Amino acid sequence: MDCDKCGREAVMNAAYSGLHLCEDHFLSSVDKRVRRRVREDNLVPDDATPEEPETWVVGLSGGKDSVVLTDILHRTFERDPRIELVALTVHEGIEGYRDESVAACEELTAELGVRHELVSYEEEFGVRMDDVVEDDPENMAACAYCGVFRRDVLSRYAEELGADKLLTGHNLDDEAQTALMNFLEGDLAQIAKHFDASLGGFDERGAGEDPTREAGDHFVPRAKPLRDVPEKEVALYAHLADLPAHITECPHASEAYRGEIQSLLHDLEENHPGTRHSIMAGYEELAALAAEELGAREGGSADLGECEQCGAATTRDRCRKCSLLDALHAA
Repeated sequence: MDCDKCGREAVMNAAYSGLHLCEDHFLSSVDKRVRRRVREDNLVPDDATPEEPETWVVGLSGGKDSVVLTDILHRTFERDPRIELVALTVHEGIEGYRDESVAACEELTAELGVRHELVSYEEEFGVRMDDVVEDDPENMAACAYCGVFRRDVLSRYAEELGADKLLTGHNLDDEAQTALMNFLEGDLAQIAKHFDASLGGFDERGAGEDPTREAGDHFVPRAKPLRDVPEKEVALYAHLADLPAHITECPHASEAYRGEIQSLLHDLEENHPGTRHSIMAGYEELAALAAEELGAREGGSADLGECEQCGAATTRDRCRKCSLLDALHAA
């Protein structure tokens, strides 16, 4: 099959658009989608200057998504003094698996000349995910523990590094799966959060600003510039660009429900190309309506306090992270 743009041999066929693209035009199409998302979500503020640049912390795991995102952002802003990139890698304590992906992170950041920070669960919390899986005092999937700990580390270190934005490598499949899970679970609060604290809420208030927060609260907005690109295209990009991505599934991955949703979406996309894009288009409108409705019900403010142990924002006396750590240390 020939490329629709130049007639050279095509390396991919995007069924949802009908396009056949050669290597060069495929790589360019992914670059353009990421850069368009950066523009449409106003990630670079008008008042950013070389004298007062924006600091963007990128969650770099070493997997294909975060590696591709870091590479594209670096090439996009390499000569733009208004943006400074910092790569932040979290070592969860998974023997073999994370060690190899950290090596990929170090190789990439050294090649690009991007500042790289590495933190670990063991240093931060005194636990390793390998040990968590063995103890499991809460009888939960490993991903449930890891998600809580990872969000805490990324948020705290983004703040410590002076980040104006925290960017993650979630792709189109990731986002569509989460959207469908939240909808099937009837989780209106989580749907609203997509507007409040993700790209759906990037408007005149600023990137991802949560309207339920008090004016004095510090909050590092999150962004997902890769969210318009399907997972298979991200993997192909990493391969064609010869990026040092560690493409291996975590040995503790056990999100059975997400796996079912993933299979369902795969089948739907095969039979009805464009399903993922349609889900996200509708979900973002639904999220905006949900955020507006919940905000009106709650009078525009959330009942947030501080965790009595670590000071993190929470609706409980102790945040979920501290509760899990207490259970683990007591096991």
